[in-house]
Amino acid sequence: MREIDELTNVDDPAWPELRETLSASSAPVEVLSADVSEGRRCLLQMQVTARSVLGALALNTGGLLVDDGWVRVYGGGSATGGGLPSLAQVNRFPADVDPVWHPATGLIVGHDVVGGVFALNGGDPAAVGRPGAPGQMTYFAPDTLQWEAMEMGHSAWVSWLLSGRLETFYDGLRWPDWREETAALAFSQGISVFPFLWSKEARADLAATSRRPVPMREVIGVAADFAQQMGPSDPGFLGDV
Repeated sequence: MREIDELTNVDDPAWPELRETLSASSAPVEVLSADVSEGRRCLLQMQVTARSVLGALALNTGGLLVDDGWVRVYGGGSATGGGLPSLAQVNRFPADVDPVWHPATGLIVGHDVVGGVFALNGGDPAAVGRPGAPGQMTYFAPDTLQWEAMEMGHSAWVSWLLSGRLETFYDGLRWPDWREETAALAFSQGISVFPFLWSKEARADLAATSRRPVPMREVIGVAADFAQQMGPSDPGFLGDV
């Protein structure tokens, strides 16, 4: 197991280039201030270096808010109270670094406010019912209640989020006032949509749905419950938020 100095003191850290990418983002993005000690804890448990975008986010940010917070990308946890949880908190890392522990179904790296979950596949995604290849991103879609392969790694996913292509990705899941409703949320909140996004009624007229801010934990929990009841398989762990 590598020690923290081996993970942080690298010749070519990803952060300078990532910082430039964030500054040039085509999508609105807010970089939250980092909790340094929590970020180092994340790095130690994940055993990734500061050369990776995943490591850079954990060490240098408290997370990202993309498109006025519609997508929340996890890093080292926000230094200020009421901010985003860290990768360690979302994925229930052990309190003390455990060299044999790993996230059983993949690493949760982001959520969107309507219950979508972005996860990085582990070594054998098929064994836990996830599509895609090891080390690639997957998305749990709240309108289908299924995991979908994204065919890109974590670094490419972050670049994709900042490229301005989310409008196409979320076509059919956003209503006319989504940006204002999203920007008004606390970090602990998501948006409950009724009729549910997977229903025929929502697909026919999303603008006519009823929406309200609720704890993000509730949004994720409702999606998980319906996926277990109606989906082809149990979606598994969707993150602790």
